[in-house]
This record gives sequence, C-alpha cells and structure tokens, in this order.
Amino acid sequence: MPSFDIVSEVEMNEVRNAVENANRELATRYDFRGVEASFELNDNKVKLAADAELQLQQMRDMLRGALIKRGIDVRVLDAGSIVRSGKRHVQEMSFLQGIDSALAKKLVKKIKDSKIKVQASIQGEQLRVTGKKRDDLQQVMAMLRAEEQEQPLQFNNFRD
Repeated sequence: MPSFDIVSEVEMNEVRNAVENANRELATRYDFRGVEASFELNDNKVKLAADAELQLQQMRDMLRGALIKRGIDVRVLDAGSIVRSGKRHVQEMSFLQGIDSALAKKLVKKIKDSKIKVQASIQGEQLRVTGKKRDDLQQVMAMLRAEEQEQPLQFNNFRD
C-alpha cells in the first residue's frame, strides 16, 4: 500500500553555513565596526549578542537573509525574548523541528475534509499518509503545497 510521511525538518548543516555567512557579513559591515556583536550556534539555537537593541534587529535581518540564501524557510525561526545584562543585549532564536500536535490535527482534518481516499495518522512529530493509489497521495501533496501553512512541510519516505 503506497504511503509517504509529512515532516518539518531543518537541515542543520545549512543553518551552520548561514550562521557563518552572517558572522562574516557582521565583520565586514561598517555600522558594526568597534561593536561587540556575534552569532553563535549551539543545540538548534542561534544566540545573537550585541550592544544595542537596534543592532540586534539588524542582526536578525542579516540572519534571515543568510538563511534565505541557503534555501531555508524563515518560518522555522522562533525568536525568543531579548535579555539585557549590563550593556549587552542577547536574544536566542530557535528552529522549529517536527510537527506539533495542534498542526498535525489540523492537517489530518484538512486531508479528511478533502474527501480523497487516503488515511492520515499522527506518528510522533510526523504524519503518515497511506492510500491505495499513488495518484491520491500525489493529490494530497499538491493540496498541502497549495495552502500556506504556518510551518514549512516536506514530504519524504514515499513508498509504493
């Protein structure tokens, strides 16, 4: 019976490259000369540190631009609150991995409401869609791609 999985993953190698590119851009920008500002990547989180809140905002824009250049959808970014300690401003930005249960239930409901003859089941942080015909599965993929989701979705593990 044909099936495929719906997942939401971020390629951390591309994120690492984007953070390195953003650090290089930070070193060459004139408005950041003499400012202690940096990007640090550890445990699926990017830590932005700068002297002022305005600089943090510019750094977020730099990071988003670097992620877009590397082909990563910026909807996976989850910005944390800005923490001030002395003259340093620090913000952590994490990456959403996997499909949370609310979005999974919403996707299952959309698939069932479409009246396509497939079954969708939630398996942890991914959805498994099975059906009798490959065309039905491709129809589900096309439907989900056409609709704007709050998180980017990938389709993998397609089996016949």
